[in-house]
Amino acid sequence: MINTTIGSILYSFFEDYLKIQKGLSPASIRSYRDTLRLFLSFVAKEIRRKITRFSLSDLSFEHVLQFLRHLEEDRNNHIRTRNHRLSALHGFFEYVASRVPEMVLEAERIAAIPTKRTSQPETYFLERDEINSLFKNMSSEGPFALRDRTLLLFLYNTGARVQETVDLKVGNINFGPYSRVCLHGKGDKWRECPLWVQTANLLNQLLKEAGIENSPESSVFLSRNGHSLTRFGIYKIVRRRTSHLKIKKSNAKLHPISPHIIRHTTAVNLLESGVELNVIRAWLGHVSLDTTNRYAEITMRTKYEALQACEAPVNASEGFLRRPVWRDDESLLKWLDSL
Repeated sequence: MINTTIGSILYSFFEDYLKIQKGLSPASIRSYRDTLRLFLSFVAKEIRRKITRFSLSDLSFEHVLQFLRHLEEDRNNHIRTRNHRLSALHGFFEYVASRVPEMVLEAERIAAIPTKRTSQPETYFLERDEINSLFKNMSSEGPFALRDRTLLLFLYNTGARVQETVDLKVGNINFGPYSRVCLHGKGDKWRECPLWVQTANLLNQLLKEAGIENSPESSVFLSRNGHSLTRFGIYKIVRRRTSHLKIKKSNAKLHPISPHIIRHTTAVNLLESGVELNVIRAWLGHVSLDTTNRYAEITMRTKYEALQACEAPVNASEGFLRRPVWRDDESLLKWLDSL
C-alpha cells in the first residue's frame, strides 16, 4: 500500500532532488514546477477530486497520456512543448519510483512514452552588415543609452543567454590586459568568455557611472529603480533598440529581434571567422557538440564560399574549372597507386 503523500514527494523532489542533488538553476526548477502544476490540475479535474485529496496511485500512466493529448488538442501546444513537458514528467516519475517501490511499474510505463519527432526550429541571425548598422546607428542620447549599448554589445560579444545576463554580477567581470567575464549557465556550470576592449571599456564606464564598481555582489545591468533587469526587461530593450531590423521567416512573416537571435548571430560569426566548433561550443556553453553543429548548416555565406570553390563551368563539357590540388602531387599519386 502506498502511504507516501503527494505533498511530501513534491517537497523532497523540488527542495532536495532538483535544488541540491541536481543543482538545477531557478529557471529549470520553475519549468518543472509549471509542468507539475498543469499535470496535477489536469488530474484533479479528471477524477473530480481536490489535489489535496488524491494519492500517488491516482498519477497513472493513462492520466499522463491524456494530459499529453490535452496539451496538443486543447491547449494547442507545439510538439516541442509537449516533449518538454513529457521530459519533466519522466524525471518526476523516475524520482517517485526511487522513493516508492509500489510505483516502479507505473513509472516504467511512463518512461516508455516516447517523445514525438519534430523538425528543428528555424535559426535566425543577423548578417554582419546588420550588426554594424545596429551599433553605428544606436542613439547615444538619453539616460539609458550607455546601459543599452553596453548590454547589446555584451550579448553580441559573449553570446550569453538572457538568464546568464540577468545573473551577471560586478564580481564576475575581470578587467585587465585580457578582460574576461565568468557566466553562470545551465546545469550550474560556469564558463569564461573573453571581452573585446570596447566591451570592457563600456562595462567599466557603466559600473562607474552607476557607482557600483566596488560592489562585487551588485547586478551589472540595472533597471530604472536600481534593481537587476529581468528577463522580460532585457527582451524589451533588445526589441526596442532593434525595432528597425526585421528578419523574414520562411513563411514570409517578419520575426522581431530577440536576445537569443543575437546569441545565434555570435555563433554564426564565430563560425564564419574560422573558429573551430569545439571552441564555439565552449564559448556558448553548449553541453553537446550536436547543438553547435547546426550553426554549420545555416550560414549562407559559408555555403556560397564553398560554391565558389567548385564554380560551375561555362560549358557543361568543360568539367570543373579548377584541377584538384592533389592531382598534381606526384608522391601522393604514387602512394595511391601502391595501395
